[in-house]
Formats: sequence, structure tokens, C-alpha cells
Amino acid sequence: MEIYVKEFAHGDRLDPIDDSFTVDSMLVLTFTGHKFHYVIKEIPPYTKSYMDIEGKDDEETDYSSYINNPDQVMYLAFCEEQLAGQIMIKRNWNQYAYIEDIKVDLQFRRYGIGRQLIDKAKSWAKSGNMKGIMLETQNNNVKACKFYESCGFVLGGIDCYIYKNILEGREETALYWYLST
Repeated sequence: MEIYVKEFAHGDRLDPIDDSFTVDSMLVLTFTGHKFHYVIKEIPPYTKSYMDIEGKDDEETDYSSYINNPDQVMYLAFCEEQLAGQIMIKRNWNQYAYIEDIKVDLQFRRYGIGRQLIDKAKSWAKSGNMKGIMLETQNNNVKACKFYESCGFVLGGIDCYIYKNILEGREETALYWYLST
């Protein structure tokens, strides 16, 4: 299976990516000694997709501002010529690269595509003299959190209120992960 990653360019088509995943656990956080710690708590399973929350369709969104822009970039991952994943990164105010979005299609997970996309983000951040990379995910996206940890990210902050009005009835906490380059 041939997998390759390329920078998004004019004429590239963004086919829909199935970003859904099963939520069956969440991180329960504590903070001691200037460091976050967590345990994983099982919860009743349900399926989550960011498309359901954000209500946007990549085919309808104009991503042209990511082309030839020194302050933001998008990379696309392909598997046998089929779009399998993407990552969007921008230069943040704090000298970090901020991963705005990273997703791998459900059928292409566990093939190393996410790691290749993170590696592209690392290279882009280094080439732009940024101090590191940051991103946000939620405490109920445990597989993503474990993936970011495996890539060297550390949990550096939380926000208990950011999703409060959007996802009533769900106890989602925003988690901010950081990686020094």
C-alpha cells in the first residue's frame, strides 16, 4: 500500500474524510507538581464526528489561503491515490505552530498516516523557526490523546468551558497539547 503526503496546491480536490470515532472512555485529569496526570474512565459508548458539531463540508470550504502562505499550510495524505488524511497548520502568536485540524479517514487509520502528518508539521515548524507545535483535542478523544503522547506531546493546559454551550449534557474538556521542536 503506497502512502504519500503532499502540500495542498491549486487544483487539489478535497474528498470527504470520515473523521468519526467511538467514544467509550475519557481522561479524568488531576494537576500536581506543575504537571497534569490522568486516569482513563470508561463511559457508555457513542459515535462522534466533528462534522456533526462543526457542520462544515471540506468540498464547500475555500482553503486557497493555505497555498503559498508562509504563515499557514495544509498537507494531504494519500493512500493509493485516495485522500486518506489531512493536517492544517498555522503560525501562532506564541512562536508555536498550531495544528488547526488533523484527521485520518476511518478506513485508513493504523497505517502510520497520522504520524506522517505530524512529521510534516514538525518539519514545517522547524523550517519556520517556531519553538514547537500545539494543538487542542478533547478529553473524550482518548485514542487521539494517546497518539499525541506517543508523538512526544505533553498536556499543557485545559479549558472546561469552551464546549459547555455547544455540547450540553456532555462533559467535554478541551486539552491543549504541546511539543517542543
